[in-house]
Amino acid sequence: MDDILKSLRQITGNSDAALGIGVVLILALIIVPLPGTLLDVLIGISLLSGLLILLTALSSTSPADFSSFPTLLLITTIYRIAVNISTTRLILTKGASADSSMIQAFGTFVVGGGGSTSGLVVGIVIFTILTLVQIVVITKGATRVSEVAARFALDSLPGKQLAIDADQTAGYIDEKEARRRRKQLQREMDFYGSMDGASKFVQGDVRLGLIVTTVNIIGGLIIGVTLMSMPFMEALEVFTRFTIGDGLVSQIPALLISTATGVIVSRSAAEESLPAELKNQL
Repeated sequence: MDDILKSLRQITGNSDAALGIGVVLILALIIVPLPGTLLDVLIGISLLSGLLILLTALSSTSPADFSSFPTLLLITTIYRIAVNISTTRLILTKGASADSSMIQAFGTFVVGGGGSTSGLVVGIVIFTILTLVQIVVITKGATRVSEVAARFALDSLPGKQLAIDADQTAGYIDEKEARRRRKQLQREMDFYGSMDGASKFVQGDVRLGLIVTTVNIIGGLIIGVTLMSMPFMEALEVFTRFTIGDGLVSQIPALLISTATGVIVSRSAAEESLPAELKNQL
């Protein structure tokens, strides 16, 4: 037992090993069925990570301050997809007896617990609006901003390099400062180049969420009516409520990260954090 605890401490103390094991566990979520209690914990981690990423993007003064964002964007997207697949398996296999408190809470809050037709329609409309806002407004805009920022950053690279060389030649900066500026400039170029492609992961994730929701409702109706011998309206109410709850707990973190993407790629010329800029300018 002591050897096991010692190994765990070594793994958690090594960030490279911890990240590698974390990615493997994320991929394992797609295959291994999980109980509802563990899924609640994973959903909570997804919500907290989305909020943390948004707060970090708001407090960053330049893209170089959050240079790991493109890779983090990919990892969190895969994580949400894996959790979404696990919750889909739970809903379709257990139906009304699904024991995920997070999904039940979100679904009941939006749809209501009475199972009325109006509640189902309202829940579907709210989820559809939230998804369309992400697809049409936030992710599309952030993707376009990333493309334009990457192109203009690449076009301005020779001029910025010449400006650093001119300052060094004139004696305004020393060689150490010139190396630091060149390194920071290269990090910004790499960041925008990575964001040009990484932002499409979020766009695809949102579209996948809409497809998964549709599949959940249709598949739930088929399973509920044919295999679980449920009346049609009862199957519609149960699986729609759970599916909307599942969709919301998946789309809310995606909305937070999409907003963070738009914030961080649109602040290339910032000199201070966004809250400080708003305080001074407004």
